[in-house]
Order: sequence, then C-alpha cells, then structure tokens
Amino acid sequence: MGDADGDRFEGYVAALQKALGHADREVPFRWYTTGLMLPLARKSVEPIAARVDPGRVSAAHQSLHHFVAKADWSDEGLLAAVRARVVPLIETRGPIDAWIVDDTGFPKKGRHSVGVARQYCGQLGKQDNCQVAVSLSVAHEQASLPIAYRLYLPKAWAEDPARRTRAGVPEAIPFATKPMLALAQIEAALAADVPRGVVLADAGYGADMKFQAGLLERALAYVVGVQPHAKVWLDGKEPLPAKPWSGRGRPPTNLRRTPDHQPVVAREWAIGLPREAWHDVTWREGSKGALGARFTRVRMRPAHRDYGRHAPWPELWLLVEWPEGAPEPTKSWFANLPADTPLERLVALAKLRWRIERDYLELKQELGLGHYEGRGWRGFHHHASLCIAAYGFLVGERLATPPSADDSGPERAGRDLPPLPAGFVPRGRRREAGTTRRQLHRHLARSPRRPPRQPPAALSLLLAAHGDRRPCNFMTQ
Repeated sequence: MGDADGDRFEGYVAALQKALGHADREVPFRWYTTGLMLPLARKSVEPIAARVDPGRVSAAHQSLHHFVAKADWSDEGLLAAVRARVVPLIETRGPIDAWIVDDTGFPKKGRHSVGVARQYCGQLGKQDNCQVAVSLSVAHEQASLPIAYRLYLPKAWAEDPARRTRAGVPEAIPFATKPMLALAQIEAALAADVPRGVVLADAGYGADMKFQAGLLERALAYVVGVQPHAKVWLDGKEPLPAKPWSGRGRPPTNLRRTPDHQPVVAREWAIGLPREAWHDVTWREGSKGALGARFTRVRMRPAHRDYGRHAPWPELWLLVEWPEGAPEPTKSWFANLPADTPLERLVALAKLRWRIERDYLELKQELGLGHYEGRGWRGFHHHASLCIAAYGFLVGERLATPPSADDSGPERAGRDLPPLPAGFVPRGRRREAGTTRRQLHRHLARSPRRPPRQPPAALSLLLAAHGDRRPCNFMTQ
C-alpha cells in the first residue's frame, strides 16, 4: 500500500472508531480490518495476528480474539458508521436505485457453531449443514453496500435454551423467518432515513405474500421474484365477493372462487402467448458483451390464498423472462411500480440484484466473510461487521477511481503482505510432514536427527521464571 493509500485507510478507520465505544478497541479494530485486506489464505484471528504483530503473536491473538468474540460493541453502530461514510460516496455516482434483500450461506461440518442446521446453502446449491445470514444492501448500477446483516436462527436453535446459552444467543432474539428478518432490517433502515430505493428480492422472499404485504404497508416500491407456478388473476378479473348474508350468524367476509371462476398459473399463461408478445430487452453490459433476453409483462392481481382475505390483492405487474432457446419461461417477478412504468425500467430493476451477488463474492473471496472459526453469536456478527467495514473502504476507493483504471487499483489497496514471525506454525498444524517412526519417513531417513524443538522465547522466559527449563513442544498461539 502506498503512503497515500495508507493515509486514506487510516483516516477511514479513525472515522469509524467512535462507533466501538471504547478507546481500548481502536488498535485491535485497526489490526483486524488491516488483516482482512491482506492476501491471507485464511482470514481468521490467528493468521491475522501473526501478520499484523509478528513480534507479539500470542498477545495479538488474545487481543483480537477478545475484540471479535467477547467485546460488547454494537454491530449496528459500526454498520451505521460505515453507511454514513460510504453511502454519500455511492450517491456521487447517482441516487440509490434499490434496497436489495438477500441471504448467503456458509457450509459447516460440525453442529455446534451458532445457527448451524441442515438447510439450503446457496454457495453449495443444495441443502447441507450450514449457517445462513440475511442482509440488506443499498445499490445502484455503479456500486452497492450491505447496511444490515443478521444470522438466521433455525427453529431448532431458537427453541433450545441449552444451545442458545452455549452460543451466547441473546434472550431477546426470538425465532424469525428470513422474510421477517428482512422486514425488520427494512424497518430499521426507514427509521434511520437511509435514502430509499425499490426493494429487490428473489423468489425465496417474494413468494411470501406476507413479505409483500409488509412492503405495501410501508409504502415501499418493490420488484420481487415469485415461483413460476404462482397463480394470478388476469384481464381485470379478481376473486368473487363474499356470499350474501343469509340473515343468520356472522356475515360472510371471505372472497370466493367457483369452478368457473379460477385464477391462472403464470407460467402456463406465459407459454400460451404469441411470439409478438415477447420483447428483446438489454439491461447492461457484461464482461462478455451485452446482457439481454426476451420479456413480457401484464397487469394482474396475485391470487395467493385470497379466498381467506376480505379484499383482493392490489393490482401489480407480472414480469416474465423467457431466454431465446430455453424450453419455457425461466423467471417471474411481481412489481408494484406504477402502471406507466416502461418495460426496460422493470427489467433493469429486476436484474440489479447482480450487485449483491458481487458483494457476497468479494466479501467471501477477498475479505474472508466465511472464515470466522468461533461458534458464538457475538463473534459471528462482529466478524461480519468488520468485513463489511473493510469492504466499505474498498467501495469508496473504487468509486474514487476512473472506470478505465488498471485492475491493480484501489480494490487491491492494502495488500502488501507482512512477513510471518520466524518459526510460526498455525495451531493444529505440524511443523513438518512426517511419520511417528522416523526410520519410516522417506524424506528424513538419511538426514541427521534434529534437536528437540524449543519453546518460543517469551514462553522460555515464563517457564524459567517458574523453575522449568525442560524442552517442550509448545507452538506459537
């Protein structure tokens, strides 16, 4: 990192430190965010400690572990400070277009890390043992930033007091579905006066009509994915009104359907359209050229369980994508944007969700979002908040760089790798490959026997102070 880059990073970190609530947290905060930006194979506490303070690895490890896993600072406070600094930079390239709701999974082998359960993991593309976190991001075509992040706690965890206690889950955290978590994050963003955008979400959220109802109650515009088998009312139709009151009992209030008055399946309707009903739309330039497909749209009313409602769902857009060469339509969305919204605008918003996919890719591959090795609730969220804080700096640097800049520009800032301390070996790893019987080791059989490993210098002094000078196999922590 050059001097100018380093100065900007130091200024950025200093501006966020106030959110941590205590001066003693400033140094580990600077160390940890610096370590997240280094090209380490694993960005967890131990390798970061070995790089940022190679002369005092054990002490640095203890300090960083306490800061991430134990210290009582607010994730929401830190993310708010990141938002306050980075969102204005994003707005220099244009107004916020969207609030993107999404979730991401982290495969896990064990059962004891907080929130681990067998559930769908997007990273693996199937159900497996993993943790899942829900996030909310602000975005436009040029940049995006996660502003909220919460672990999804499966019901098996939420209703198990012993597991909650071991993982440090706060008592105030109840079970909540992913759409419920997303609505809570949206509510907090509204309360914080975050610049508004159209809410975007995939079918995992859009198929939950309670989620859509929550957005409507908050007067938010949205474009959300829905399942292709969703049923809709077309051509101005809607469910029948409640039956006339007979004069006895409670007056009927629920809407009705009859065998001759039924909604249609969105996919079946789309398949039956003539070719001229489909329009070629290009939404942006990709790495291999323009991205485009065929789309159609229609005004309709959702039919999801409206027989249990007192009033029909409001009129929305149904947007359907059918790429050239595909055997049938591939994606569908509901949108409550105005009736005069151009097709190109609907498509551009629906496809803007690519921003959160890029965010997750960079947060995981560049900043180690999934590398936290602790099991507790607090550490999981602290590590994610610190990753987002580091990512916020990279977003700001990228916005300050002309689009034609070389790829080795600001997103690679802060990547000079300090040397490891002499003799450093990560916990759980042997110093050298070998066998338990030296005479059977093909690489070492002819080499002279090495002397016993000595403890690190600091540990030798500690042992000497306690009258123990025996050689031992302690490794640097």
